[in-house]
Amino acid sequence: MLRIDIPERQNWKALAHELGFHFHTIEGAPYWKENAYYQFTMEQVERDIEAPTEALHEMCMELVDKVCHSNALMQRLALPEHMWDSIHDSWRAGQPHLYGRMDFAYSGDGPAKLLELNYDTPTSLYEAGFFQWVWLEQAMAQGTLPRHADQFNSIQERLINAMAHLGDRLEGRTLYFSCVKDNAEERATVHYLQDIAVQAGLNAPFIHIEDIGQHPAVDYFVDLDDQPIHALFKLYPWEEMADDAFGEWIPQLNTHWFEPPWKAVLSNKGILPLLWEHFEGHPNLLPAFFEKADSPPLPAGWVRKPFFSREGSNVELITPTGQREAVDGPYTDSPWIRQAYHPMPRFGDHHALIGSWVVGDRACGMGIREDVGHITKDSSCFVPHAIV
Repeated sequence: MLRIDIPERQNWKALAHELGFHFHTIEGAPYWKENAYYQFTMEQVERDIEAPTEALHEMCMELVDKVCHSNALMQRLALPEHMWDSIHDSWRAGQPHLYGRMDFAYSGDGPAKLLELNYDTPTSLYEAGFFQWVWLEQAMAQGTLPRHADQFNSIQERLINAMAHLGDRLEGRTLYFSCVKDNAEERATVHYLQDIAVQAGLNAPFIHIEDIGQHPAVDYFVDLDDQPIHALFKLYPWEEMADDAFGEWIPQLNTHWFEPPWKAVLSNKGILPLLWEHFEGHPNLLPAFFEKADSPPLPAGWVRKPFFSREGSNVELITPTGQREAVDGPYTDSPWIRQAYHPMPRFGDHHALIGSWVVGDRACGMGIREDVGHITKDSSCFVPHAIV
């Protein structure tokens, strides 16, 4: 794994705007960076990223089955009790899911180590699935990359196939899409998925989460015209939905959710110690444990994470040499886990994190984010990759 400096494409920002990538720069700071790319060999990708991703995914599905048949495990994961039946029933009914992302520490030397799962509301999908492929094709055409270069990236193709398959199960081949208001990155991710759905032959109306309603005469959630929402993709965490005012209606109404309620099992970091308990010693896992009330202060070589956290918020770590790093955030009232520290590769001032995508139970691509700190935050940058 190498980080190679290269010249940027001319006028790439204009192209980004033309293609709907409006958050390539956030508050004046670059989010998308193409003055470098990460280089891999095909063997590294197939052996060290693709194969472990699919093996870990199967382990996760095995754990979902265990949790969905155990109230004790649901309680350990701090899943709201009023959601237990919905979680269990969605799994038992075989409700399909769409996608997820695993975050790995990987340097090209030794096995990739799973840092966490993003299996309910993963972002960076558009830039991984589409914009970095555009970059690859243009970089080869311009001679910046060799003509035989490739990329681990069938994300968009897999999404279209998955959406087409889902459409056969949906009322009127209609899937609503939703996210919160006033969040440009999340709206762009959802807009990309709407485009994917349309390409797959689905109807794909949009509604903000805040505008979803409930009508006493309708057995589904409804849109602003009181029309039933039979199926809905929501870029909104299950743990927050369960606590919202309409959360109590989720088990009572028939709206089909993407991701389905059983994804709540994988959308908090309590899954990491469960993975270690059931598959201890697996080469792609790090030791992880549930924090107890009498746990000692965090020792060197460990990371402390809340169950419910996004983009590094409220994560604290102490490196083996005693360097402490922490990120503030709102996730202070959930349980915590502790995970063994494993360094991400460092290139100059940048630490690189591999995001490995799963669509329809298959590993299908990756995206790389880098941060100046040991914790990948919402201020991290996305850098493309190539197989050479």
